[in-house]
Amino acid sequence: MRTGKTSRLIGLGTALAGVTAALCMAPASATTTGAAHPAGAPAVAAAPAAFVHPGVNLNTAQLDFVRSKVQAGAQPWKSAYDQMAASRYADLNRTPKPRANVECGSYSNPNNGCTDERQDAIAAYTDALTWYITRDDRYAQKAIQLMDAWSATIQQHTNSNAPLQTGWAGASWPKAAEIIKHVYGNWPGEGRFDTMLRNVYLPNLIKGSNSNGNWELTMMEAAVSISVYLDDTTDYDTAISKYLTRTAAYVYLPSDGDLPKTVPSQNLDTRDKIVSYWQGQSTYNASMAGVTQETCRDFTHTGYGISNIGHVYETARIQGQDLYPQVGERLRQALGFQAKFETKAASKPSDLCPGKSLTLGLGPITEVGFNALHTRKGIAMTNTQALTESQRPAGSNDLFVAWETLTNAENPN
Repeated sequence: MRTGKTSRLIGLGTALAGVTAALCMAPASATTTGAAHPAGAPAVAAAPAAFVHPGVNLNTAQLDFVRSKVQAGAQPWKSAYDQMAASRYADLNRTPKPRANVECGSYSNPNNGCTDERQDAIAAYTDALTWYITRDDRYAQKAIQLMDAWSATIQQHTNSNAPLQTGWAGASWPKAAEIIKHVYGNWPGEGRFDTMLRNVYLPNLIKGSNSNGNWELTMMEAAVSISVYLDDTTDYDTAISKYLTRTAAYVYLPSDGDLPKTVPSQNLDTRDKIVSYWQGQSTYNASMAGVTQETCRDFTHTGYGISNIGHVYETARIQGQDLYPQVGERLRQALGFQAKFETKAASKPSDLCPGKSLTLGLGPITEVGFNALHTRKGIAMTNTQALTESQRPAGSNDLFVAWETLTNAENPN
C-alpha cells in the first residue's frame, strides 16, 4: 500500500479544491445563424491554474467515499462493487491484445482491434478502481500491464470510425492512469503511456467532428480527460470550448427559439437542413425541452451524448470550474425528457419524431448527471431518479461507461 503518496495527494486535492476559473464570452466571430435565430456560442471557461489529480471524473474525496461504503457493506455500493469484481474486466488473467493499427469501420466493419482496445481500456480502469478499494496490488499491476502493452504497440486509428474509436478508448485510459500515476505510483512506463496519449490520441480528438453529436461529445470527453492527465491547459481550453458549443447544439431548450442551436462548422443554415440533421424532428417548443439531436435516431446513441455531457461537467467541476450556467439545465432536461419515455411515464406525442416509434435503450448513463444535479444541488428529477434507481447497479456499456452506481451514486464529495 502506498499510503505516503496517497496522503500527499489528498493534501494536494484539498489545496486545489478552491481553484476557480475565469469566464469570458466567446468572440463574436464564434456565432452562427440558423434558419430563424442566432445560435451564439456559449461562454468559454479557462483552464485552472493547476490541475487536480486524481481528477478525471473522480477525485480523492469521491474515491474515498466509495471505498468506505464498500468496506462497510453499504448499498447500493457493495452490490455495485460485487458486479464489477465479477465482471470480465476485473479478471486478473486477462491478456492484453494491443495492435499497431486499430482499424474501425462503420458499424464495426471491419473491427480490427476496436473491441479489444475499448475493453482493455475499461479493464485498466476497472483494475485501478479495484485496487483503490481493496489495496490489492495485483490489480494495480494488471492495470499497468494493460496500459504498458498498448503504449508499446499502438501507432494509429484508421478507417471511418477512427475518430469515435479514439474517443471511446481515450475516455477510459486516463481514468485508469489518473489513479495509478497519482495514487498508486511505481509505474516505470508512465512516460511512454503519456506519449501515447499525446501523440496517438489527442491530435485526432482535438479536431472535433461534424458527424452526429455524440461523436464530438465523446471526442471532447476524451480530449478533456487526456488534457487533465497531461496537464495540458491549451488543449483543455480548446476541448471545453468545443464541448460547450456542441452541448448547446445537442440538447434543445425553449430559450433557443423555434429551432435548435447549431455548430458553426456544420453550415446548417436552413430549417430543412436542421430538421434533417435532427432526424426529422420539426417541432420545437416548451414541450420539447430536453429533446436531443439523436432522440429520433435512437435512445442508445442519445445516451452516449448525455453521458459525455455529464462526464465533462463533472471533470470540470473537480478542476474548479462551474459549468452549470452553460450546461446544467440542458443536462437536467435531457435526462428527464428521455427518462420519462424510457420508464413509460409518458407516451410519445405525435409531434415528437413524427411518423416514427421511439427506439428505447438509454443505457447505464444517468448516475453521473443525476448525482451532480440531484445529490449535490438538490434539484428534483422525478423521472430521472426512477430510471436511475431501477437500473442499479449500473454496469458498463462496453464502450466508455463503467460502474457509475459504484462511483457516483449519492456521492456528495
